[in-house]
Amino acid sequence: MTDRLQATLDAIDATNSHDPRQDEGQPEALLYGQRMSQELARLFPDAAPELQIAARAQHVERWTLPRASFPEGRTGYLTWRKQLAVHHAQVAGRIMADTGYEDAQVETVGRMLRKEGIKRHADTQQLEDVICFVFLKWYFAPFAAKHSPEKIQRIVEKTARKISDDARARVLDEFDLPEELAAAFRL
Repeated sequence: MTDRLQATLDAIDATNSHDPRQDEGQPEALLYGQRMSQELARLFPDAAPELQIAARAQHVERWTLPRASFPEGRTGYLTWRKQLAVHHAQVAGRIMADTGYEDAQVETVGRMLRKEGIKRHADTQQLEDVICFVFLKWYFAPFAAKHSPEKIQRIVEKTARKISDDARARVLDEFDLPEELAAAFRL
């Protein structure tokens, strides 16, 4: 890992260390970013620096745009998600500029964080695959406990459609999902 990449990841972590929300005794966004990097290294050990940055910055400063500040319902949720993606890209871009990355590299990370080109750009697809694995590994069980089986089924089906064929196969190999949920990954 280059000094510049390490400085960028450290700056993202420093920013995320200000998250007032806690998960396992750590700032939530900090822990999430570290989990993203861990899964990225496991799934795609040769990931380019831009993908490593995008993975770590996936939730950078997420707490600054709380869901409650947007209208209820699907439209409010989608607006919130879109604004989060833009915000994450802007914050990551500022950090990358401060650590000496070129505009083209900043734009590549921004594209990934805005989820532009899923299924068309390999790096954006890889980021989406990592997001899925992080969700299933650390966040699915607590999330599922709070929601109806019907909602969980819809979310799993949407997730399965967004990830790559290779990721779907790995999900089936690595996770012990109930049959009705596993079926979504056999598309």
